[in-house]
Amino acid sequence: MAAVEFDVAIVGGGPSGLMAAIAASEQGARVLLIEKGGKLGRKLGISGGGRCNVTNAKPLPELMQNIPGNGRFLHSALARFANSEIMAYFEGLGIRLKEEDRGRVFPVSDKAQTVVQALVDDIHRRGVTVWRETPVRSLLADAGRATGLELGDGQRIAARAVVIAAGGCSVPQTGSTGDAYPWAQSVGHAIVPPYPTEVPLTSDEPFIAGRALQGLALRGVSVTVLNGSGRRLTVEHGDLLFTHFGLSGPVALRCSHYVSTERRKHPDAQLTALVDCLPDIAADDFIRTLEDSRKRDPRKQLATVLAAWLPERLATLALAQTGVDGTAQMANASTAALVGVARWSKSFPVRLTGTLPLAQATVTGGGVSVKEIDPRTMGSKLCAGLYFCGEVMDVHAHTGGYNITVAFSTGHLAGESAAAYAREPRERDVATSP
Repeated sequence: MAAVEFDVAIVGGGPSGLMAAIAASEQGARVLLIEKGGKLGRKLGISGGGRCNVTNAKPLPELMQNIPGNGRFLHSALARFANSEIMAYFEGLGIRLKEEDRGRVFPVSDKAQTVVQALVDDIHRRGVTVWRETPVRSLLADAGRATGLELGDGQRIAARAVVIAAGGCSVPQTGSTGDAYPWAQSVGHAIVPPYPTEVPLTSDEPFIAGRALQGLALRGVSVTVLNGSGRRLTVEHGDLLFTHFGLSGPVALRCSHYVSTERRKHPDAQLTALVDCLPDIAADDFIRTLEDSRKRDPRKQLATVLAAWLPERLATLALAQTGVDGTAQMANASTAALVGVARWSKSFPVRLTGTLPLAQATVTGGGVSVKEIDPRTMGSKLCAGLYFCGEVMDVHAHTGGYNITVAFSTGHLAGESAAAYAREPRERDVATSP
């Protein structure tokens, strides 16, 4: 039998892999971190618009609500190493953090490289062996137990435990190209077909194709997604951006999980986004406001009054879609016209055709089925000594620091568990030696 070269071999130098290496080394394990690219933490380095949203400071129950992709599976991981532990870890490395809107946590430097370099320096300080530009060809296993890895050049690396942290398929330029799915399948794991999430939405509406609203941003709107039968799939809040292909911005990205999931179940599903352009005023109150304007400013044109509430291009579309003459003076605007415009503003329908493709998504949905992973350890239920963490698994969250929290949390648990597993055989070997 070949001599064991490492206690724990970790594939993937992203946030989950880096944290797994740190956690495993904390347990005294001899750790090898393998990265196929030339840099560690590439995806982390572009996260948060280049500022690196390291976590979200919201209380755990609220944080869990922002993990639509198998959030329940993550209870144990988050109980062990959640946002408070993540913040304490980075502050312990001397990185000052700040909390911004919606609980998002960034380094005070506003530079993702600050975070990446701190992690890289920490794994080197802990004696982790790092191999860059080293592709992995396959997982090695024998008799239901992981035994190591075969590299792209045919070299075999023996390890007592293996952690797969190779990511999903989104943002492929950072190295996330789905490499690990065949490795998991080779030991019997099922792969939930990858799909795009945290991705812009597409629409074939004439005003989208005609670019009538392209580049228009709406702040703090509410978007409800309905399926073909009118059932509400989700209601999300945030900023919205109209594009030449559909809808983008944080609120559209949050809706994308539900759009992708529904289209996977029903490929021909007719989906609609209802945009509440004025979430801070009730429809009936807005109607009364317009009626008051009719009494107060009877000579003003309806388009002028409406433009005080909506961006000009959106007000023009509202009038066109409701068939109301915006050049009419308020005195001549019927109550039915005011009601129609008000209700449209509170529930502006946008027909959805789906999302942009996976390669353009921020996050991958799907991956290694969590049904075959022990949530208490991140260990495979099918192959002893094999662990998973991060986006390679069928887990995903909304943007805003939640996905990185999942990566750090599952990476820490996987690394810790892998080190504990690797230590057990060695302790038994010592105990039984003459």
